[in-house]
Amino acid sequence: MIYFLIFISAIFVNNIVLSQFLGICPFLGVSKKIDTALGMGAAVTFVLTLATIVTYLLQKLLVVLGVEFLQTILFILVIAALVQSIEIVLKKVSPSLYQALGVFLPLITTNCCLLGVAILVANGTYKMPGGAPAEGLLNGTLFAFATALGFSLALVLFAGIREQLSMNKIPKAMQGTPIALLTAGILAMAFMGFSGVV
Repeated sequence: MIYFLIFISAIFVNNIVLSQFLGICPFLGVSKKIDTALGMGAAVTFVLTLATIVTYLLQKLLVVLGVEFLQTILFILVIAALVQSIEIVLKKVSPSLYQALGVFLPLITTNCCLLGVAILVANGTYKMPGGAPAEGLLNGTLFAFATALGFSLALVLFAGIREQLSMNKIPKAMQGTPIALLTAGILAMAFMGFSGVV
C-alpha cells in the first residue's frame, strides 16, 4: 500500500513542477507541442530514474569516504554523463525524436528537477505519504519514477492547453509568455485539489 501512496503522492499531490516548482525551464520551453512534450517526458523519466539509482549508491560511497561535500558536483557529472549517453542512443535509434527535441535534450543536464530529486532521494528528505520515513533504494527509485511521470503529465497537459490556446484569438498583451504563465498558474491551482488525497 505504501508504494501506491508514494506513486499517487509524487504524481498528483507533490507534483515536482506544479507544487514544488522544480523543472520550470523545460516546462515552459518544451510545452508548445504535445509530441515534443512526450519525448521530453520520456527522456526525463528514463534519466531521472537511472540517475536516482546511481546517485543513491554514489551517496552511500561518499558517506563511507567522508566526502559528502562532493555530492552536488558528482551528481551533476553523473546526470550529464547519462544525458550524453541518451543523446548518442537517440541519435542512432530515433533520429526524428532527436531532431524534435533539438536543443532541449542537452538542457536535461541542467534541469533542476533531476538534480533536486537525486539529492532529495540520496539524503532521504523527500515527502513520504503519512510522514513515513524516506529510506531505501526501492522507495527512492519509485519516488523518482513517479516524480518523472508527474513531470511528464504536467508537461503534456500544459502542451495540450497551449496547442488549444494557439488556435484561439488572444489579446495582443496576453500572447506568448503572459498567457503561458497564467495557464501554468491555473494548472497548479487545479493540482492543489489533490492535496487532500494522500
